[in-house]
Amino acid sequence: MKIKKIRELFLLKTKFATTSLIATSVEYGLYTLLTFSSMALKPAQIISYGCGMLVNFLLQKRFVFELKRKLSSAFIGAMAVSLGGMAINFGIYSFLLRFPFFMENHYFAKLGATGIVFFYNFYMKRYVFERKFV
Repeated sequence: MKIKKIRELFLLKTKFATTSLIATSVEYGLYTLLTFSSMALKPAQIISYGCGMLVNFLLQKRFVFELKRKLSSAFIGAMAVSLGGMAINFGIYSFLLRFPFFMENHYFAKLGATGIVFFYNFYMKRYVFERKFV
């Protein structure tokens, strides 16, 4: 019984990681376009993250989680979780940009922040969609 639960959780995290990878690709692509068009790094980070979170919601609703509440409630909850994730992401990203290495290689700062926020997003969004953490 326990192996089955572990397998199900692994499959769910794999689906979540796949949809997150797609949404993150959208986010990074937009971030690249904005920074190459001379937009400042921090506004580009906020705009690209916001677009990525919308893509992420749509993909997760369709392919990852079972919706156990009204769509409007799930959307509001998922956006609230994503905004929390954005704040955490932005805080980590901004902190890392204080260091010369990360300022010169800002994609590493972005990647580090993204990796940390992944786990927060998974468990909080699972609760938003399915009303359970584990």
